[in-house]
Amino acid sequence: MSASPNDTQAAQDESGNAPKDKRKRGRALLIALLVFVLAGVIWLLLWLFVFSTRETTDDAYVGGNQVAISAQVPGIVVGVYADDTQRVNAGQVLVRLDPTDADVALRKAGSALAQAVRQVRQQTQSAASADAALVARRQDLKRAQDDLKRRLPLLAEKAVAPEEVQHARDAVTSAQSALDAAQRQADAARALVDGSNVEDNPAVAQARANFRQAWVAAQRNAIVAPIDGYVALRGVQVGNSVQPGQQLMTVVPLHDLWVDANFKEGQLRHVRIGQPAKVEADIYGGGVEYHGKVIGLGAGTGSAFSLLPAQNATGNWIKVVQRVPVRIALDPKDLDKHPLRIGLSTAVTVDITDDKGDVLPSQPSNVPVAQTRVYDDVAAKADAAADAIVRANLGAGVP
Repeated sequence: MSASPNDTQAAQDESGNAPKDKRKRGRALLIALLVFVLAGVIWLLLWLFVFSTRETTDDAYVGGNQVAISAQVPGIVVGVYADDTQRVNAGQVLVRLDPTDADVALRKAGSALAQAVRQVRQQTQSAASADAALVARRQDLKRAQDDLKRRLPLLAEKAVAPEEVQHARDAVTSAQSALDAAQRQADAARALVDGSNVEDNPAVAQARANFRQAWVAAQRNAIVAPIDGYVALRGVQVGNSVQPGQQLMTVVPLHDLWVDANFKEGQLRHVRIGQPAKVEADIYGGGVEYHGKVIGLGAGTGSAFSLLPAQNATGNWIKVVQRVPVRIALDPKDLDKHPLRIGLSTAVTVDITDDKGDVLPSQPSNVPVAQTRVYDDVAAKADAAADAIVRANLGAGVP
């Protein structure tokens, strides 16, 4: 039976297309293999030159100092001069308390200081008077002794009566007793003033300290901002009765912020102090980049310092990857251009190319974390006010 023309043609087509299909499949496999090899090479290069030289995390948040403003003396609030979101400068009055009680106490302390100065002046004069009386008693004793000496030879010659000599002896004894009493009185008077002038007398010093305390308490009725910053958490209202230590508001210095980046424990192998870091804040997106550096690693994981630390030695145990906070200091210039707020989310990338630095600080820091100088002149002003009262009550000619 002979094959039909159609069957013959199909067999020719199949035999002709088979080599072409094999070549196409081989070319496709080769291309796929090249793509995978190229992707592997690219990944290897990225790992060697990019991913292995940095550590990244998005578990990072902006941190900063939160300066609590609290009352130092009790009182009634009569004025509030700053509110949430407002900027305040160091030394600016934030809250003012009713000054009535403090002014009364200050006036009493001023009067007591003036009275103390005058009393010490009086004691000084009494001591001088006692010294003068002591000199007079010495003269009386010498006079009585001289009289006795003149009469004793006359008694042997019976030129004077024995009673007159006895009177002379009694006069010497009386003068000696008067001298002893005057000496004691002079010693007692000098005990209050010896070794110091009026200004340095212990009684004046005590009254001066009481005045200084009252003066400072009166100044503390005006509660001032210790640093520059922005007000938050204002809770004080006019008419509130506040007590020492009661928090009234918070001032946050937004020019001095940092980032606490919580890296996994496996990422800390090459993290060192001083390594450069780049920070991106979610509030600005990837278009704004902050420059910083690692200034320290936390002393423990977050769970170790939690209120109820995990007790992994009890019950069933499941390993949980721990995180350690790494503090990143930010460039103040970047913060001035693009301000941040405490608690904002960020993404941190640390360059770990140079991992020869320290993991822990080798020396204690001598730089204060934060400081204020708004209270530096308070003591000097209090002393100046006390000096004015002392000078006004010294009198003319008193050193």
